[in-house]
Amino acid sequence: MTTIFNPNEHPHRRYNPLVNEWMLVSPHRAKRPWQGEVAPPPREDIPVHDPNCFLCPGNTRKTGETNPQYDSTYVFDNDFPALLTDTPITSGDAGDHPLFRVESDRGICRVMCYNPRHNLTMAQMDAAAIRPIVDMWAEQTLDVGSHDFINYVQLFENRGAMMGHSSPHPHGQLWSNMRLPREITKELAAQRDYFNAHGVTLLTDYLAEEQRRDERIVYANEYFCVVVPFWAVWPFETMVICNQAVPSLSALDDAQRDGLADALRNLTVRYDNIFKTSFPYSMGWHQQPTDGALHPYWHLHAHFYPPLLRSATIKKHMVGYEMLAGPQRDITAEQAAARIREQSDVHYTQQ
Repeated sequence: MTTIFNPNEHPHRRYNPLVNEWMLVSPHRAKRPWQGEVAPPPREDIPVHDPNCFLCPGNTRKTGETNPQYDSTYVFDNDFPALLTDTPITSGDAGDHPLFRVESDRGICRVMCYNPRHNLTMAQMDAAAIRPIVDMWAEQTLDVGSHDFINYVQLFENRGAMMGHSSPHPHGQLWSNMRLPREITKELAAQRDYFNAHGVTLLTDYLAEEQRRDERIVYANEYFCVVVPFWAVWPFETMVICNQAVPSLSALDDAQRDGLADALRNLTVRYDNIFKTSFPYSMGWHQQPTDGALHPYWHLHAHFYPPLLRSATIKKHMVGYEMLAGPQRDITAEQAAARIREQSDVHYTQQ
């Protein structure tokens, strides 16, 4: 008896064209009994204002600086930055051996507060409250990227204690580099090669095919599409992709920014509704480098990497095979997309 390959039942590899890498899918493992860690759900009794929070309006930070009584978004230079503006620049490789290479790097790091309320998340904001966050991201990209020694601006958010955030106050971070980071270098090469070969951006063709198949799209409006990528690694991983091939957040017009705020609200609400908890994730925007060169192949998108797998407390860990061999997942991207898509667009706390 001949067995016909079924990607919903049999282990297989999927190709990620954005980074030119493969990952393993093992859908049959989703049927195995679970004997992993089970912890009580986290408490969510967070105050509107926390006098001990370094991000709340009017509070004093560790450096002695006092936050203004801001009523919308607020940005300040990170008090403990990962990169410094005055790092001496090496003229070349500063290592003393080909196997021990060293290069200095310079950068600017900032903290971006989304809202003055300490107990809000993006999922609990409406689109009108998210729109200033989009504008802040765009403004900060332009401002930091205008420095002649900054060649890339990375915007990201670590949401939830599970992801190691330093405060529950709604905020994200900006780290910028003189040298292109690893993931950006990989995506740049893949997008450039595809554009040179086909005359259109990689994500333009990818998004068109996702829209044609309609298997992994979880939310869409006129300007943005949220999709569980075909090559997703994290259980409920998604990408937010601009419908037009714009290179950066600062290139979005008013209508597109409104559309992005709407897409972010719908995605984060659905995330929270899956396990009736404030859904943790790491997310970040991938924009074109700010080196002054033209990058017509770059297509604006964001990655959401949430770790939750089976409940509000059980997450996927990158261990064993994932650390030593390559990324792997059990539930298929199509199953995850269906799970997200079926959630209500009304937050569970308001239902």
